[in-house]
Amino acid sequence: MAKIAVENPFDDVKLALEEKGHEVKMFESDENLKGYDMGVVRALSDVNVDQFDFPVVSIEGNSVDDIVNDVEKRLQR
Repeated sequence: MAKIAVENPFDDVKLALEEKGHEVKMFESDENLKGYDMGVVRALSDVNVDQFDFPVVSIEGNSVDDIVNDVEKRLQR
């Protein structure tokens, strides 16, 4: 399965993605991460998307189920 970075403090998203079989690491918003398949961030406007070398999904305005579904759809592309 995919290696996914999830911004703190969204443990509920981390647990939901782990239940789907993904490897998930929590990170702080100021960390510069490399080598992940996908990222989940608080809001795209708060993040310099260029700091990541992988696609990101925004938590803003979405339920945990919506986020998990969005991540899995993007991973299938």
